[in-house]
Amino acid sequence: MSSIVSFSSSALGLTLRLPESGMPEILAFGAAGESEAPLIERSSRINGMDAAVPSCVLLPTGGMGFFGWPAISGHRDGSDFLLHFSGWSATRGDNSLTLSARDGVARIAIAITLNAHEGGLISSRVTLTNDGESAYQLDRCMAGSFATTGADLLVEHTTGMWGREFQTRRDVIGQGLWSQESRRGRTSHDRVPMLFVESGGERFGVALGFSGNHQIVIDSCDDGRRLVHLGELFEPGEMRLAPGDTYESPVAYAGSDSAAFHAFLREELVPWPEGGMRPRPVTLNTWEGNYFDHKMDSLKAQATAAAEIGIERFVLDDGWFGRRDDDTTSLGDWDIDPTKYPDGLAPLVDHVTGLGMEFGIWFEPEMINPVSELYKAHPDWVLQVEGRPLLLSRNQLVLDLSRPEVSDHLFCKIDAVLRAHAVAYIKWDMNRDLTHVGGRKGRAMTARQTRAVYALMERIRKAHPAVEIESCASGGGRVDFGVLAQTHRVWTSDCTDALERLEIQRGASAFLPPELLGSHVSASPNHQTGRILSLSFRALVAMAYHFGVELNPLEMSAAEREELGGYIATHKRLRSLLHAPGAAFRLDPVDGRHVWGAASADRIAVIVAQGPQMVAEQPAPLRLPAAATRFGGRWRIASHSPQAPEFIRSSQAQRDLLAGAVSFDLANLTSAGLPLPMLRPESALLLELEPITGDPTHG
Repeated sequence: MSSIVSFSSSALGLTLRLPESGMPEILAFGAAGESEAPLIERSSRINGMDAAVPSCVLLPTGGMGFFGWPAISGHRDGSDFLLHFSGWSATRGDNSLTLSARDGVARIAIAITLNAHEGGLISSRVTLTNDGESAYQLDRCMAGSFATTGADLLVEHTTGMWGREFQTRRDVIGQGLWSQESRRGRTSHDRVPMLFVESGGERFGVALGFSGNHQIVIDSCDDGRRLVHLGELFEPGEMRLAPGDTYESPVAYAGSDSAAFHAFLREELVPWPEGGMRPRPVTLNTWEGNYFDHKMDSLKAQATAAAEIGIERFVLDDGWFGRRDDDTTSLGDWDIDPTKYPDGLAPLVDHVTGLGMEFGIWFEPEMINPVSELYKAHPDWVLQVEGRPLLLSRNQLVLDLSRPEVSDHLFCKIDAVLRAHAVAYIKWDMNRDLTHVGGRKGRAMTARQTRAVYALMERIRKAHPAVEIESCASGGGRVDFGVLAQTHRVWTSDCTDALERLEIQRGASAFLPPELLGSHVSASPNHQTGRILSLSFRALVAMAYHFGVELNPLEMSAAEREELGGYIATHKRLRSLLHAPGAAFRLDPVDGRHVWGAASADRIAVIVAQGPQMVAEQPAPLRLPAAATRFGGRWRIASHSPQAPEFIRSSQAQRDLLAGAVSFDLANLTSAGLPLPMLRPESALLLELEPITGDPTHG
């Protein structure tokens, strides 16, 4: 006899039918409280079969009357290529439901664990155990399957490249199979495993918690619905289960909206030291200000200038170790360069901390230069395939972290630096894709390498629990819910050009809250694009995120340092609002105008940034989402920055509005909006709104 089970978070619900044999049928998936479904058995002639073979199921296995895309497949040297589980049981725990079954013919046991999380997310993880007496070749095992409500489908995802990550795309999907795969050995810049789907008037997002090879596949069901599958992508022969071995998948997440994913990351997944996020320190990173040119007196002077304008964390980037004068040498030699630092790092660290700032430092532990002492001693430590050429990328090879001696060596080197100095922060970089990912036995091992990276990160965190880690991978090349279980911030992009950052940060914000996204004010002309941008535009584009500086403050004029210090002070004053749970909002850009911010009952911060020149003669009124106007009452503009915005033209009524002389009903901002002046291209405006009492003037 089949049975019905339901599982829900605060926002999403799932109703399943557990069959006598086969996979759990998805009766309904959607908003919590609305996921009940008729419990009448389906027709006995599905797919033309005389027995019911539903197509909309969790993790379909293929064969046995199912003709769609199999989410799980494998074989035992060519036999046992069919999987048909039976004896399903359901075990409930705290906010969890585990569905278990076994295939007695193929001798494979399965457990699907569903969990409810902060923010209303539902997650899925799969374990498969080989109960047989011979090895089982697992070719595919998705972490989760989520069903849409209808056949019409719009997919909102991001693509891009180095320096232009998180470019939002919306694709209308017809019948057939939609697939996104990445074989780069990291999340990638172009195929991030996070997307939203819209179907039947409903919308939900999915994300995979994994940084290695991955895939998302959307298949059509016979009843018109779609199945969205997420999971790890194996190389040929990579996942071979010996008798008694268990494969555990990454975690696949589904959430109703961006706010759900933000809450989950902020409140549950990110391993904050001491159990909770503290205010995100304003950071100076030395890369674009110094590159490999490290001079102690200059670095100390930069730190002093940084402290004077309110910076709270000083991060020493690449170039402090080995003989690292360019990117061709010394990766792997994690000993302090005695030429640049004859007295070690202690004088710089002590100077920085003596100014009241935290000290951070850059590592790229996974990589090695062939020109290094470590490679001379251990050329066999790199990932390689016998008989194949060692392919360099960024003058780098990749260390095999699955080997205990390699991981132990890296831990000891990093641990020694952290123990000898007051280091509060690691910028952990990864500057190349993985290519010939072969281990000592000649087998593919991207899966093991990815998990070994996580294990090393976790080992360092446990040894130094107060140290925070940033995930950087040629900018935003490793941004996912797997690495964020080990780290506390991501470097959103190596491109610090504020105009490019408008779309980069908007795309990343669909799944990540602003305080996790590193955003820095850099020099002008910009080092990547050569574009000349005002300091106000650069600062306001970075304002709402994990705010920082990527330049040498000694190269700024006194007036520029004073202006930057003012924006840093503004960020600190608004930081508790901009990074508050549930406060952030963002709008889709219209005519080159980007709008985002945060709202509370006593303060609303709105950033308006104009990218290219508008096409329209005048901008549409600024309308805010209902979540930002739910507090009601009369409000006014309390202040704006810069004091002299770069407007093309403005009326007296608009100037009165900006000066706070005109009040408005907050609820009206969702429909009527604020008639703001037109901004010049490549300029921005920060508005601070506050509630008022008394007899306001009506505009």
